[in-house]
Amino acid sequence: MPGGNWSTTDMPVLPGFYMNFVAAALTAIQPGARGTVILPVKAHWGPDKQFVDVGNEAALLDLFTADETANATAYTTVRLALLAQPKKVIAYRLVDATAAAATKTLQDTAGTPVNVLKIDSKYKGARGNAFTLTIAANLIDAAKKDIKLYEGSTLLRTFTFTSGTIAAAVDAINSDIGNDWITATKLAEGNGILANVTNSTLTGGNSGISGLTNADYITALSAFETQDFHVLALDGVSDSALRTSVVSWVKRLRSEGKGILAALGGSAAEDTGSTAVSTAVSRSAGIDFEGIINVGVGGVLNGVSYSSAQTSAWVAGLVAGTALSGSTTYAASPFEDVTRRWTRSEQASAITGGVILLIHDGRRVKVLKGINSLISPRTGQNKGWKKIRKIRVLDQINADLQQTAEDNYIGKVNNTEEGRLALIGAGKEYLRSLATAGIIESTGFDVTLDPRYYGSAPVITPDDDQVFLTWTADDTDVMEQIFGTFTVQ
Repeated sequence: MPGGNWSTTDMPVLPGFYMNFVAAALTAIQPGARGTVILPVKAHWGPDKQFVDVGNEAALLDLFTADETANATAYTTVRLALLAQPKKVIAYRLVDATAAAATKTLQDTAGTPVNVLKIDSKYKGARGNAFTLTIAANLIDAAKKDIKLYEGSTLLRTFTFTSGTIAAAVDAINSDIGNDWITATKLAEGNGILANVTNSTLTGGNSGISGLTNADYITALSAFETQDFHVLALDGVSDSALRTSVVSWVKRLRSEGKGILAALGGSAAEDTGSTAVSTAVSRSAGIDFEGIINVGVGGVLNGVSYSSAQTSAWVAGLVAGTALSGSTTYAASPFEDVTRRWTRSEQASAITGGVILLIHDGRRVKVLKGINSLISPRTGQNKGWKKIRKIRVLDQINADLQQTAEDNYIGKVNNTEEGRLALIGAGKEYLRSLATAGIIESTGFDVTLDPRYYGSAPVITPDDDQVFLTWTADDTDVMEQIFGTFTVQ
């Protein structure tokens, strides 16, 4: 999907839809739906190095469990994102080279026992080390045997098979659609009869967490480029070097036309120490970019304090789940308090310094103002670029136009006057739909051929396969400041 920014001094080579945003009827273009958060996580169970959709807390528990010992992060990170109700959450479990499934080798009943069956936990991770197997004759049919799988004292599953061949045991385990815990591999036939065992434990499971480094996160970011998502958050990691890498990655992807945002934060010590305000503001100053949301304070939920780096998962979910016609300013949160209450003057510093804050207003915890880390707008930008809402609107417009251009125009429509008029007509209809939704102003929007390239003295003369358009629209905003004068008679 080639696209992104363009310049007359460095024209793109690849075919695609290229758009620069500057302040100031074939197939109609349909507004797309925003709302996907992507999260790298660490866990003791679940698919590793795979993208999995997590729709609710029940699915989260099934996929990764609630175990967060030994630096696992999946439950907290995904749960905080889900609490903000985005359209979709994609989780990606990180593992290092030591990750391994728990395993157990079973034998037959021969005089000299033979290893005939290998049982592996379905996923790599320490959870599998809590699995035990009990093999005994079926109490109803003596010709059959039961393999009972336990986790601790909980019976997870009973696999019943006709004794006599090892293949029957393998089939009973691997063909059970309700089996989410183990897999079986035949090693040999032996005498075909599995020996009975009691509470035989699977061993060797390793979650692959202890050896993870920043390089593993950076490798994951490369994999993320293959996915369609809108907001990224890390799993509570606040390492400054990794944060710098993420910022550079977001900048590159946005320059290539992939309209993503990232919500990042700091450690609990940075959030609550004597330099908390200056640290958060300095973090934004070092980023100063509209694609990064810098969370300056942590939240307290059910008595548990979360750092701003952890809380950024909720912020990412909020941003993704907020309608384009809405705003994150004053958005209510599920937190009962914040880890540090900023004073009024400190809150003003956050707004001018590109820090998004959660505040306690005496009744509830809410977002102070929906801003990103941009402090000094660049050429072609204005102060509106500091707002999350504006960036999301621009990103969505770019995504909608790019998708429709690729699906219905590029390589399909002749670059004739009739073809260009069709493209312009579809563009106008699209802007009209945004106006109807309250995303842009209902008057003053337009799509025309760019006079700089089609006038009497064009900047450059378009090639036969090039079309230059100008898009004009004024995005709407929500009320954030209400001023009044009360006259007392």
